Amino acid sequence: MSMEMTAWNALYNASHAKQDQRPFSREAVRRILTFARRHRRKMLWFLALSSLLAGLTVATPLLAGEVVDRIVGGSATSTILQLAGLIALIAVAEAVVSIFTRWLSARIGEGLILDLRTAVYDHVQRMPVAFFTRTRTGALVSRLNNDVIGAQRAFSNTLSQVVSNLVTLLLTLGVMLSLSWQITLLTLVLLPLFILPARRMGARLARLERERANHNAVMSTQMTERFSAPGATLVKLFGRPEEESAEFETRARRVRDIGVRTAMVQHLFITSLTLASALALALVYGLGGFYALRGALEPGSVVALALLLTRLYAPLTALATARVEVMSALVSFQRVFEVLDLKPLIQEKPDAEPVPDGPVSVEFDGVNFGYPAADKVSLASLEEVATLDTRGGEQVLHDISFRAEPGQMVALVGSSGAGKSTLASLAPRLYDTDSGAIRLAGKDVRDLQSASLRGALGMVTQDGHLFHDTIRANLLLPRPEATDEEIWDALRRARLDGLIAGLPDGLDTLVGERGYRLSGGERQRLTIARLLLAQPQVVILDEATAHLDSSSEAAVQEALAEALQGRTSVVIAHRLSTVRAADQILVMEQGHIVERGTHAELLAAGGRYEELYRTQFSEGGDAGPRPEAAGTARPEAAGTARPDAAGTARPDAAGTALPDGGASGDERLTPAAD
Repeated sequence: MSMEMTAWNALYNASHAKQDQRPFSREAVRRILTFARRHRRKMLWFLALSSLLAGLTVATPLLAGEVVDRIVGGSATSTILQLAGLIALIAVAEAVVSIFTRWLSARIGEGLILDLRTAVYDHVQRMPVAFFTRTRTGALVSRLNNDVIGAQRAFSNTLSQVVSNLVTLLLTLGVMLSLSWQITLLTLVLLPLFILPARRMGARLARLERERANHNAVMSTQMTERFSAPGATLVKLFGRPEEESAEFETRARRVRDIGVRTAMVQHLFITSLTLASALALALVYGLGGFYALRGALEPGSVVALALLLTRLYAPLTALATARVEVMSALVSFQRVFEVLDLKPLIQEKPDAEPVPDGPVSVEFDGVNFGYPAADKVSLASLEEVATLDTRGGEQVLHDISFRAEPGQMVALVGSSGAGKSTLASLAPRLYDTDSGAIRLAGKDVRDLQSASLRGALGMVTQDGHLFHDTIRANLLLPRPEATDEEIWDALRRARLDGLIAGLPDGLDTLVGERGYRLSGGERQRLTIARLLLAQPQVVILDEATAHLDSSSEAAVQEALAEALQGRTSVVIAHRLSTVRAADQILVMEQGHIVERGTHAELLAAGGRYEELYRTQFSEGGDAGPRPEAAGTARPEAAGTARPDAAGTARPDAAGTALPDGGASGDERLTPAAD
């Protein structure tokens, strides 16, 4: 490698090195070797070929000096040609060995990336939902990209360079000392001119690079948030685009200024090293020529010393920054191990059982739950804060007990923040209970196989999340083996078949990021179609019709009634009209079940449910014909009197039936804070 290339590599590695003051333990080194052991055979070949390559680079200057001596001594032409042919042969061998060395380096490095990424990805998938609610997505993705690649460089780049440079340095130094120890020692006097700038300039560039990275990260976050569909909408409604543009431009200008300074520092560094190399070369030619004229040194030796000089300073400069590169790689390993060391709170038992076939009951038995504290599920570096929030662990569900027999529907109602969605998230083990038990078909969910639990229990959440993929791919998530006929049947029952059939690409239409190419109602119906396709034994609906208009809601309620037929279901609803036919209604407040019974029983009791019912329907939130949650129609004659929440008869205001929720705009805007 040339002096200039070595200098550029040294600058790049020093400026991009991660600075971390944490001690690096022997345990971490042992874990690194565990990953490296999988590639040990390739690494041995790699080290052997790197050493051979270093030896070949030293042989060429010696042969060049021999050619000069033979020319000066008047040797035969055939001898000169033989030496030239040998130099050419060594060059070919060097090229071939270099190719194989690079191939091994790439195989080791990319193999290590595969191992680390797979390990981190698999581990992160096992983390509880609380981990994802606290972690910044960008910071987590950085661990899978930047830090994994930084760790890989320890083997594919740093290791090879340290080995080859060390062998080259020792061989070169030994040969130079054998040719002329006086000239060799004098050239070493210039050594600080190569080592000190590499360290000082590298540290300066590292500071500039970190500042630029911080500005770029802020700009990237700003762009990511503002350029997403909901972010752009928020800015257009409430934002200050002029101020945001000015802030963005200020950071962009700073990045530009840092770029200019970085370019000048790099150029000054390369120029100074090139100048120092030229001065050292002049010293070799001057002093070597002096010795050659006095007969103390062969002319060929002068040429060999000059060529060897470049092979002495280049590895010295590279080795001077090797420690920075090694520490940078070790920091990357440590950041990856940080994620791997986070223990998943939810783990499958080795002897876990499948969910029994047939109808499944759901039972909550004395369940208490509090969201885990940050130190149990997150890292400060992943949240991008100095220290983790110490809050957490407060109990939010208190002694929850109820049972839904196979085929029954249990409804959860109450104020926002009462704990309804939290309770629903415990059944599929998005979280585990602190005490008590949740049983499906009489078996504790903690004793069930995760895959079997996912197949037996289906859930439709409030946000109707979709991946940036095709409609087909989003629907096939729970059942990849489903046929097109089954897909279209699910879409028909979700009242989406006409819409999808009318799209140019049909099932292969991309839904966009988070499904924002579809309306809110269309997204929600697509998630309901996904549930219908999954055919679970237990269904949990968390405000599944929250984003639908009245007509769409009526259609989907019919589809849901069909989907719930014969299945155990837990339904969370703010609109009480949707759960009047439930077998049991649980009223929750502040994490407690404060009332339970049927719709009629709770109204007659005159408690919290009756208060919610009266408040909701006095605002015009209920009237007229609509399908019940169980699928039965409740026709009411237009213009006829019906009892309201207070039990008195009143005619519908306009003399016609009103769809549920049609007059209550506030109900649709109620935040899902449970």
